[in-house]
Amino acid sequence: MGIAWMTLIAAEFTGVKSGYGLGYMIMVARDIQRPDYIVAGMIIIGIIGYALDGLFPRYTGRDPLVPTWCVTPDIDRCIHRFHLSSPFSPSGRYLGLTRLPREDRPPEPGEAAEIVLVDLHSGEQKVIAETIGWDTQLGAQVQWGATDHDLFFNDVNDSTWMPFGVRMDPLSGDRKKLDGTIYSVSPDGKWAASTCLRRIGATQAGYGVVVPKEYIPVNEGLVDDDGVYVTDTDTGESRMIASYKRIVDEALPKIDVSRYGPGDFYGFHVKWNAHSDRLMLVLRYMPKSDGKRRPMLITMTRSGEDIRVAFPASEWADKGGNHPNWLPDGEHVMMNLDIDGDGERFVQARYDGTGMQRMTAVMANRGHPSLHPGGRFLVTDAYPHEDAAYGDGTAPLWLIDREKEEKKTLVRMNCVTPMFAAEPKTAKGMRVDFHPAWDRRTYTHVAFNGVADGTRRVYVADLSAFVAAAS
Repeated sequence: MGIAWMTLIAAEFTGVKSGYGLGYMIMVARDIQRPDYIVAGMIIIGIIGYALDGLFPRYTGRDPLVPTWCVTPDIDRCIHRFHLSSPFSPSGRYLGLTRLPREDRPPEPGEAAEIVLVDLHSGEQKVIAETIGWDTQLGAQVQWGATDHDLFFNDVNDSTWMPFGVRMDPLSGDRKKLDGTIYSVSPDGKWAASTCLRRIGATQAGYGVVVPKEYIPVNEGLVDDDGVYVTDTDTGESRMIASYKRIVDEALPKIDVSRYGPGDFYGFHVKWNAHSDRLMLVLRYMPKSDGKRRPMLITMTRSGEDIRVAFPASEWADKGGNHPNWLPDGEHVMMNLDIDGDGERFVQARYDGTGMQRMTAVMANRGHPSLHPGGRFLVTDAYPHEDAAYGDGTAPLWLIDREKEEKKTLVRMNCVTPMFAAEPKTAKGMRVDFHPAWDRRTYTHVAFNGVADGTRRVYVADLSAFVAAAS
């Protein structure tokens, strides 16, 4: 209880200047003389701190700088999806996760993973569904809609090997099959966007669904029968909003692929902005000459119009970089990129590619960045093989303070499973990345993946003390 109230005192001022979080609500309520709102906010924050500390084991290895809990202590082989989405439900009470069927070898078509619901109030870790529509890095793409009654994930028809999306009420068990697949669910819960999950494996294993090789379509050059798909989550109807041929033909500034010679185009990551009205797409050009991926970051409207190049291949592919993400304003995108030849930094640009600039002088490494809505702090990580890591299978969870130009190691944790340690090249798709992601209610907690007792587990870190310092 003491820790809970310490959390309360710090979080009481969270996001005062940003307009986000319970702390902001408390301060506004004070100004408008609404003590009921103040008390409600205090109770919620207290419950979060008390529940985590009373129901889940603390992680204490290597002296973490912030309170950190394992939230899957009783269920192994669990991961949350990605830094591009939050595993926290809209209320903050639940986590939606994927449990892999095994960790001692790469997956085979038809093996069933499980959808796991973690109740942060009761400590219950419960399997609520099975699916064969998953892969090792992003699981079954488990994501929340607008309420705690809307959980989305993928499955596959094992007779046709066609993937499809599922909308499920995790509290009642009711489910609905969608025509399209899930890669990113819009913040308002009305739309799901996806590229072809069967084709993703052609450019990088681990991010789509596992199907027999003969069921993986091949793109030859600029195709008009593959592209970005959007699904209405209410009706379940799906349509392709933009083919890769139209994207390349219409994008501004003009995409010049002649410099790379003949090649093929595939879609990879796709994500909604905060306003649910614009998408980002990682479009990969695969030259036939050297096979080296040439990624570029594209944005477009929900209907597939106003196609823009935010980061061209000449910037991204030729200058290094990785892991783009939307900024909370819904107008700008960010990624780690070396734009001036002195190492990777976090860089931002408008969705149309204008105004490219550094966000901080702090070195970025190759991690997965997410910016706090207040704008001052971002969380990221590193791969265990990078120079910034420790060489012993552990990696850092970092908090970067853009105002002070400081990087703090919040948590250092193992992220290497026994299989990956023994066969890092052949088992690359079985690696464990932290993929830190903010909770989307208070923006005071971060979920991330790690390894304990030889298996992957999910952790939650409380950053309220640091986020409060921004106010």
